[in-house]
Amino acid sequence: PCDQDCDIPLVSSYKQHIRRGPRVRLIKTISVEERFYMTCRAAYLSVFRSSLVNMTSKDQLCSVLQQAGKNPSQKALDKYWPPGTNKLNFDDFCEILKKEKAAEPDQLMRIFKKFDANCDGYISHDELSRILTSSGEKMSPKEVDEIFSLADVNKDGKLDYAEFCRLLESTVEQCQNAALEKLEADAKLKRQNFGNQMDNSPQSLESQPELPASETQPRTEPETTQRKDSRSSSRPSSARSRRSSLSTAITMGAGSTKSGRLAEPKSLQVPAALGCFYLEEDGTIVSLQYRLIIPETTSVYLTIRPLNLSPIPDKPSPWMYVDSALYVVMGNETKEDSNLVCFTELRDKERFLWRGERNAGSYLLLPFTTGCRLMKRTRKTATKTAQLVNRTQSGELELTKEFQVALSDIFEVIDLDGSGLLSLEEYNFFEQRTSGEKCDEDAWAICKENFDTRKNELTRQGFLELNLMEANDREGDPRDLWLTLEAMGYNRSLEMVEACPFVIAVYCEDVKATLQAVHLDSGIKMLNSAVQRSITSKAEARSLKGHENVLVYTYKGESRISSVIANKSNQKVTVHINNEQSKNCASSRGMSVFAVEVPARTKMVCQHVMALNEQQEWTYNCVETIIPSL
Repeated sequence: PCDQDCDIPLVSSYKQHIRRGPRVRLIKTISVEERFYMTCRAAYLSVFRSSLVNMTSKDQLCSVLQQAGKNPSQKALDKYWPPGTNKLNFDDFCEILKKEKAAEPDQLMRIFKKFDANCDGYISHDELSRILTSSGEKMSPKEVDEIFSLADVNKDGKLDYAEFCRLLESTVEQCQNAALEKLEADAKLKRQNFGNQMDNSPQSLESQPELPASETQPRTEPETTQRKDSRSSSRPSSARSRRSSLSTAITMGAGSTKSGRLAEPKSLQVPAALGCFYLEEDGTIVSLQYRLIIPETTSVYLTIRPLNLSPIPDKPSPWMYVDSALYVVMGNETKEDSNLVCFTELRDKERFLWRGERNAGSYLLLPFTTGCRLMKRTRKTATKTAQLVNRTQSGELELTKEFQVALSDIFEVIDLDGSGLLSLEEYNFFEQRTSGEKCDEDAWAICKENFDTRKNELTRQGFLELNLMEANDREGDPRDLWLTLEAMGYNRSLEMVEACPFVIAVYCEDVKATLQAVHLDSGIKMLNSAVQRSITSKAEARSLKGHENVLVYTYKGESRISSVIANKSNQKVTVHINNEQSKNCASSRGMSVFAVEVPARTKMVCQHVMALNEQQEWTYNCVETIIPSL
């Protein structure tokens, strides 16, 4: 700041403009309140990696406000950050941004005129250098030279400061737009901050039938603890300023995992199938869906659990703590909206199960995981890059032992019926996942001629030979092999960190049911609909204060808490979610503060929450607040 309350504004933003250059923004038309909230998030995420990170200094607050196009004076910063303040959060920033005025071009002109001794509309290079290298956020001489290269149109060593003010004003807008572009382009950030767009397809609330009532490893993440707030009461807080809110607090006991209470039937027919949850680049989770055909009415027992591939008995696979569930619907796989029949609500250790009587018919089984324990990880989690191929002394290529182990595990996952052989259909699910293509009958015939097969199906050895051939085709270049591994959830250390294999078992009494995989990742909307109904059928609806047509359903299961927001009004609403007071919790959104946009007359899954460490008590404390229109 210079000259008391008058600042040379957004100097850091101007530096970024010099380094980055102009950018063009193409973003869809949005409402005033949407744009405000997007501007808040974009500015915050330009300074911090997540809106979960708190501001811990007055300088950080100033930087975020500048990214939002504001020009806070030192007096204003002292007001927003009174003595005794240790931190402010994203919620506080939104409130401050509503109050802070944008940088005014006239204000800039007045500042420059103070340094224009001749009143001719120009400032010399030396004078500007003295100002910008000694006042406010100091620039380097090189950066001052760069400013002159942009603003000294006549190249006469003088700065037309009126033109400079226009350029600086343009820089403010470009910085805002660049941050908005980043937010718009990043599907994961967009999903976390504004809700999963795949949940946003409007559905008539009246048309949805209701469902009749009918030892894990802790995550190595910091526990979300209750915030101790010792700040002055003058600190702006949306928790105090917004009125249309709803608070829900639920405490879950430690050691909720139960064992041995529902033993698997031994004498019943047992169709089984394998599968896997896969994380996509945008953070969504996909898997195969299955067709179950029951020939006549019978007692049925369904289970799903993670598949342990570890050969060491006392060291299970790291994904064994991932939660899983099966949603059973009536309908065909091409229909987005099908009737929910049941879901695996009970739990027995790592298994999730359902039992009851089912009529004869055809059912779709939709595997599901909340995403609380299966999330995108940064590539930095891989400490080293594994070697996939070697050359022997004779110069021939061979697969390394580590790569062979990984391929053997992949074989286990894609061998859907557990027969030890790959059929063409099973191999094509693998091809669909890794390359997006399928192997036709002619290509499969060639495959059987060149690689080890049995009963016209590919063996494990044949699968290894096929990958060795691919390495030879690329003369040892492993790039295509890495693409396959990453699609199957592996990092560069050959660890499966973005996938979770599972096994489904179906027990039917005295009848022979059939279970078969039918589609990969085509039932996301159907699954979302089923999850919504499972929650709304079990939970009591509570309306937000002042908004009787906005309801929140909170479902408490044995291992998770899930919520759905139902907007019965004829206008879209934006709901702010704050879980900061929760303890020992992990949200499927990946952050504790976010917002969800719910279209008119639509239901949407808000979040799923589970314990970080199930051996400790955990508390779900959520405040849902309507973000008012500006």
